[in-house]
Amino acid sequence: MFIVSLSYIAPLSDIDALLEQHVAWLRQGYASGLLLASGRKTPRTGGVILARGERAELEALLARDPFAVAGLARYEITEFHASMSAPELDCLRNI
Repeated sequence: MFIVSLSYIAPLSDIDALLEQHVAWLRQGYASGLLLASGRKTPRTGGVILARGERAELEALLARDPFAVAGLARYEITEFHASMSAPELDCLRNI
């Protein structure tokens, strides 16, 4: 499993201009089965994505994010294997 940390490197007005396209891109990622969860950071300096699959496949997906294409965000990918979880998240231990 992967944690992707997006950090905005452009003004929020630039981010907001592409937000609808970014959400459409996220939907494609969920439909492909790669994305597990996503959301904004608080304060609004970027976002976080939980993903699964192969790293190369994830990197290819991230490169197509409208924020990446426009040079508005930086992405940090951390791979991890959940060895413990709350009962309602046990399914994450097999990813």
